[in-house]
Amino acid sequence: MPLDPIALVTGANRGIGYEVCRQLAAQGYRVLLGSRDAAKGETAAQTLQGEGLNVVALTLDVSQSDSITQAQGVVERDYGRLDVLVNNAAINYDTWQRGVSADLDMVAQTMETNVYGAWRMVQAFLPLLRKSAHGRIVNVSSEAGSLVGMGGGTPAYSMSKAALNALTRILASELHGERILVNSVCPGWVATDMGGAGGRPVRDGAASVVWAATLPDGGPTGGFFRDGKPLRW
Repeated sequence: MPLDPIALVTGANRGIGYEVCRQLAAQGYRVLLGSRDAAKGETAAQTLQGEGLNVVALTLDVSQSDSITQAQGVVERDYGRLDVLVNNAAINYDTWQRGVSADLDMVAQTMETNVYGAWRMVQAFLPLLRKSAHGRIVNVSSEAGSLVGMGGGTPAYSMSKAALNALTRILASELHGERILVNSVCPGWVATDMGGAGGRPVRDGAASVVWAATLPDGGPTGGFFRDGKPLRW
């Protein structure tokens, strides 16, 4: 029998990441629920296990190289490969800031998690993704990072997502021909702790991410999507 595909989702103890774990597991994936808080991650994983889903917690802080190295060692030891990496972890939706007066320490902190965290994850887990016959990397981005529509405000978050989109393009080009598809996905304005009330249901935003995680061989790579439809960079 074929082995269950293995997916790792960062920042997944709540919100979009948590729902991505649920939906991937419902499609037959063995899901590693990444969380920087071990207790919260374990609680989230146990809840999904209670629904009969194959989800296990993985302690992982993408802003810390040592944490990523330890997590990579666990995945390599226990599974030997990785089929899907969803870079979902993100911080600091700084709607209160302006570029002209932004706290640059906060901007640097935001880049550390939202961009360098995803970059570190790809570099660390690429050897395991290369062992998959159908490797997928999904960078959870935002239309706030689209240069076409970008205006003032929210500088740390917007710049981090624009940089993440650039990373998607670079990785997709470099991994072309290795069966690893790399795409950015904007889940839209979703009603989460970060997004606030009034957005669309979490399940819909997560489904947009899951679409990219489960693309067939020969699917698009190096794109920016929401609900399976291209967005302008």
